Amino acid sequence: MAEDIPSSSPPIAASDTAPLGSSVISLVNRLQDIFARVGSQSTIDLPQVAVVGSQSSGKSSVLEALVGRDFLPRGNEICTRRPLVLQLVQTKAPEHDEYGEFLHFPGRKFHDFSEIRREIQIETDREAGGNKGVSDKQIRLKIFSPNVLDITLVDLPGITKVPVGDQPSDIEARIRTMIMSYIKTPTCLILAVTPANSDLANSDALQMAGIADPDGNRTIGVITKLDIMDRGTDARNLLLGKVIPLRLGYVGVVNRCQEDIQMNRSIKDALAAEEKFFCSRSVYNSLADSCGIPQLAKRLNQILAQHIMAVLPGLRARISTSLVAVAKEYASYGEITESKAGQAALLLNILSKYCEAFSSMVEGNNEEISTSELFGGARIHYIFQSIFFRSLEEVDPCEDLTDDDIRTAIQNATGPKSAVFAPSVPFKVLVRRQISRLLDPSLQCARFIYDELIKISHRCMVIELQRFPFLWKRMDEALGNFLREGLEALENMIAHLIAMELNYINTSHHNFIGGSKALEIASQQTKSSMVSIPVSRQKEVLESDKGSVSERSVKSRAILARQANGVVTEPGVHAASDAEKVVSSGNTGGSSWGISSIFGGGDSHTIVKENVASKPHTEPVHSVEQSFSMIHLREPPPVLRSSESYSETEAIDITVTKLLLRSYYDIVRKNVEDLVPKAIMYFLVDKAKGELHNVFIKKLYRDNLFEEMLREPDEIALKRKRCRELLRAYQQAFKVDSPNTF
Repeated sequence: MAEDIPSSSPPIAASDTAPLGSSVISLVNRLQDIFARVGSQSTIDLPQVAVVGSQSSGKSSVLEALVGRDFLPRGNEICTRRPLVLQLVQTKAPEHDEYGEFLHFPGRKFHDFSEIRREIQIETDREAGGNKGVSDKQIRLKIFSPNVLDITLVDLPGITKVPVGDQPSDIEARIRTMIMSYIKTPTCLILAVTPANSDLANSDALQMAGIADPDGNRTIGVITKLDIMDRGTDARNLLLGKVIPLRLGYVGVVNRCQEDIQMNRSIKDALAAEEKFFCSRSVYNSLADSCGIPQLAKRLNQILAQHIMAVLPGLRARISTSLVAVAKEYASYGEITESKAGQAALLLNILSKYCEAFSSMVEGNNEEISTSELFGGARIHYIFQSIFFRSLEEVDPCEDLTDDDIRTAIQNATGPKSAVFAPSVPFKVLVRRQISRLLDPSLQCARFIYDELIKISHRCMVIELQRFPFLWKRMDEALGNFLREGLEALENMIAHLIAMELNYINTSHHNFIGGSKALEIASQQTKSSMVSIPVSRQKEVLESDKGSVSERSVKSRAILARQANGVVTEPGVHAASDAEKVVSSGNTGGSSWGISSIFGGGDSHTIVKENVASKPHTEPVHSVEQSFSMIHLREPPPVLRSSESYSETEAIDITVTKLLLRSYYDIVRKNVEDLVPKAIMYFLVDKAKGELHNVFIKKLYRDNLFEEMLREPDEIALKRKRCRELLRAYQQAFKVDSPNTF
């Protein structure tokens, strides 16, 4: 399409082109240019006007009419396939001195607007393909002309229903998502374009504007194609906002038709025809401020300037905040140094800062104190107080020892003799077993503190280490080995502490209850328990004790009377024989140990002696051996346990043993509660704080390791470059946005 021939007069009268709000609009334009150079990394949403409408709604015609030139691609299908950011800048140059500049072609001026159209088409095909594809990457065009007002608009792809060419099946959803990403921001004004020959209630532009701006505070309605409405109809109610009200109102325009474009009808002639149309329609005479492209340009200029003034204070604050944040991030990346001296200084600085951060977090001197959770040294204190101490204090030293266990231990300690007092051997055996139970929780506590130190080492990583993952890997290895060595020495120390307690049972300790006191308490407890037993039951217990003692004495005398040769060797000792048992059972069997010999008038001891003495020494005493051979002993069981019932003495012994166990266990427990945390602090925590820097210097501060440890990954270098560009953009924006700018 041929370019329009420049007209002798601008489309908007010179008297109407006062630079309304030009200072603030140009300010935003400069900010847009600055941030556009760094891509989409900027988080600053700048004020702008987004043009929204469906295909063939007249968007492109409205934009060209505002510029006064043909410069946009045309066609029956989708033409705008990439967002076009159009900055109109009013100049004081000669009337026909108009040109355009693309951001991707800095310094090149396009005086021929047909070349601008071709460049837009080329850039669109380069990014979105040549077969109707779409892309969300912007094309930025700035047009300088004395015939325009300062306005910044974003021409967005038209909303389409049916995919064509290379367009995906969900092209409508993609375009809507792209449009919504612009118009949902509070700083964006919405220019909703709707043709007058369609139902306004079905307008795609107004529908999306209603979602992004439900109150209608940022939406300007544009009604196009008023000249092709059905005869007898008009758009007066639409323009007055009686159908769908908008706070910023509506503006009606008349576009060039496709025939006018094909016939190269100039925009000047089209504007003149538009003015004639509204003047010839009495229905629109009273709506002069709501009709025509010149009125639309003024309204957009005024509304945009007011909108910018309203958002400018918040915009300045966001730029300032972002500048500080980006400056801090850029400082964390630092500068690249290649000299050995510079590398050594950088490494030493990083190691020192890390060790300081580690110590501060352990001691609680960290500047960034959390209010949501415990960390660092506070967690170590919690492990000591709420986990280790409480767990030890809740343990009953006798919880896994029954009375039968203690009784069995006492009986085993007496050996073949009956003990008059409870022996000390079972106490020492049992108390050692209970003391040994303190080893595992002590070692677990040490492991918990080790894990906490590892967490602290990862949490206090200084920001400079993000640049050097190889250095952090070396530091993590050195720190891990150092802490493991400390843990090993600590575990040995804890094992020695428990072994010391096991090796020497100090029954002379001033806090130990002692045997006399324990016996007194046990006797009182036993007597009080016996009082609750009926008297008849007490007698039965005592008689059973006596009976058992008598029975044991008889059996003992019977066993002691027999020797290896089967005769009685000691005078005066009564040998319990089978004959006695026969008499007691009523058996009258005959033998030399018969009834007459046991119940005769003489002494049984004398009879036995005489019978034995009257026989020659060479004659074997068969009758005696035969009598004793009649006794058959029951073999002891493989596993021998104590009887279920026990005497008062045994009850006292058991109680005494429990009292001694609890008393001495409490002494050892308090020692462990005191010494284990001290050992942990000395061998692990304080050692890490005091010696970590020296360990790093010894392991890492070497000339041959500098280059390897201070090597940056490619992504870090790329981040530094982008951050530097963004920092420069914010610095420039901060200068542009200063109060002295306007």
